[in-house]
Amino acid sequence: MKRFEDLFQELKDKIDRQDTESGTVQAVHAGSHEIGKKILEEAGEVWMAANYETRERTAEEISQLIYHIQVMMLACDLSLEDIYRHL
Repeated sequence: MKRFEDLFQELKDKIDRQDTESGTVQAVHAGSHEIGKKILEEAGEVWMAANYETRERTAEEISQLIYHIQVMMLACDLSLEDIYRHL
């Protein structure tokens, strides 16, 4: 099972390697505007799943939202510590 910190490190490593086949790297190159649109889309899907679908589907949608939030963090050069400071 992957944890929040593990996913962040995995995504950071992909970006550091500049793997052109990586959707994560492509998203970072597309910029914060495009990433932000994806975050809004995923947030809506979380909301809909929570109201109309199963717990499993809701969990899946939340995991996708977390992924896109972490992509935004990396695109904005934010570390986990930058975020944890505000929790």
